[in-house]
Amino acid sequence: MHYDISFPNLGIYLEHVGKSISIFGFEIAYYGIIIGSAMLIGFLWAFHDAKKTGQNPDDYLDLGLAGIICGIVGARIYYVVFSWDMYKDNILNVFNLREGGLAIYGGVIGAVIAVLIGVKMKRMKVGVVFDMMAVLILNGQMLGRWGNFFNREVFGDYTDSLLAMRLPLDAVRPQDVSDLMRQHMVEIEGVSYIQVEPTFLYESLWCAALLIFLVAYRRHKKYDGEIFLLYMFGYGLGRFWIEGIRTDQLLLPGIGFPVSQLLAAVIVVVTTAAMILIRMRKRKDVRHNGEEHQEEHGEERDEERDEEQGEKQGDK
Repeated sequence: MHYDISFPNLGIYLEHVGKSISIFGFEIAYYGIIIGSAMLIGFLWAFHDAKKTGQNPDDYLDLGLAGIICGIVGARIYYVVFSWDMYKDNILNVFNLREGGLAIYGGVIGAVIAVLIGVKMKRMKVGVVFDMMAVLILNGQMLGRWGNFFNREVFGDYTDSLLAMRLPLDAVRPQDVSDLMRQHMVEIEGVSYIQVEPTFLYESLWCAALLIFLVAYRRHKKYDGEIFLLYMFGYGLGRFWIEGIRTDQLLLPGIGFPVSQLLAAVIVVVTTAAMILIRMRKRKDVRHNGEEHQEEHGEERDEERDEEQGEKQGDK
């Protein structure tokens, strides 16, 4: 296998980019190191935010551990279910995570379920916790996509754009190579290369931009839970576009449509409707409270007027 990765139109050529590092004889995948680093950053971020807002950091430790475990399980189940042909002849390979095979949407679903149960048990505010959870998940997604870079996965079809990425054919999974890639395949010093859309990079940059926006907007949010809804909307919007150009799509059985693209579209529609309904309800509440306030003041003014008239009559 050849280990070079390049972005020829940017003039970037990287040699010997391995998938793992050896420490005391143990091979540790860069994918795992990146995911572990993202988790550590997430815990530190959550602890800092909890102390700053007067919450108990230990609660976030419990929720974080449950979310991580259930997130990994959910991510693996989601991937295996929609890639069953890869595992049906070797069931034990389902438990081999060293080569990747974790679907982000499955991870988010698993983590959300676990955290929601934990929040209810601890009687914490759901909206507050999920707003914090949104930025932590997004940070993990932004960093985690670079594990795909080392694994030579999560890319799109052939392109010659500015960000085009060139990979050795023997370094990628055969099922991820399209006919269009093979048509434009080049041979350099006896090595066959394909040139692809680096969709892992697109998603990482999209997540970074969305993360910056959400962190800046947090202090201006209108209600608890708004950050989480904005995260689901923003990520779903970007994922719908990016999923459409990937070659390693997980497809719905029977119809062959990308399941994550369909889920992204559903999430965008649902979160849009939810945000509109919540804002409408809050405006209605404000208007209702304003009318009650005016009625109370009107009654007070009537009482004051009656008292004044009574005093004038008494003086007469």
